[in-house]
Amino acid sequence: MGEGGVVEVTIKAVCFDLDDTLLWDDRSVKEAFEETCRKAEAVTGCNSIELEAAVRREARELYESYETFSFTKMIGINPFEGLWANFSAGEQPEFRQLEELAPIYRKESWRRGLLALGIANDELAAELAEGFAAERRERAYVYEETFQILQELKGKVKLLLLTNGCPALQQEKLDGVPELSGYFDKVIISGSFGKGKPDSTIFKHALEQLGTEPEETLMVGDKLTTDIRGALSVGINAVWINRDEKTRNDEIVPDYEISHLSQLHQIIAELA
Repeated sequence: MGEGGVVEVTIKAVCFDLDDTLLWDDRSVKEAFEETCRKAEAVTGCNSIELEAAVRREARELYESYETFSFTKMIGINPFEGLWANFSAGEQPEFRQLEELAPIYRKESWRRGLLALGIANDELAAELAEGFAAERRERAYVYEETFQILQELKGKVKLLLLTNGCPALQQEKLDGVPELSGYFDKVIISGSFGKGKPDSTIFKHALEQLGTEPEETLMVGDKLTTDIRGALSVGINAVWINRDEKTRNDEIVPDYEISHLSQLHQIIAELA
């Protein structure tokens, strides 16, 4: 107890989201789309920007039409991950369905995108589908401060990676930046656990793995609806990394908002 009977809080663990918190996934996806659509433009003369918008729209609509959609939503796998994921791991039967669907989904998304621009070319659609997956795999970006903050925190607090997604794909992302995993005491992937953020059970599981109390733990993530909502539901200190000056309403209010991961040091000091 501190002075006046106030309980002293010391942060003992930090949980990090992966995509767009430590890895710059949005950039990887955007560049893969741009490169693939430029190739289509060179062949057909279509507008690459219009094609990207069409494929994104068609992919999302198609993705949501599959009976696996409720499962992918629960696990936290987005349509654009489906455009390059193989879904070769995961114990649930839905992953076997996704594994069969993936090649069809990839080609069909590009076929429909081209068709929306008046281009009927199944062969090109298949080439673009494979091309996009290859382009995305070549682009594993981390934010410039990612390794610095992990290096500074390692050994001072426990570190846990808490990521939504397909086990095979999230592992592939980690393998693309091989030095990343070594910083973490534990890695939890929603597809392996069985439920994704913001479900409170995956956050409780993280606390059990860490052996810490909610007030001794930080959750750092970029998505209010998953990372922040879930952390708040179990009393974990929720830190919203908002690099792009996104605006939010008061529906989900993080405990802290930062624009750079180095600001975590100040939060940890405040709670010490």
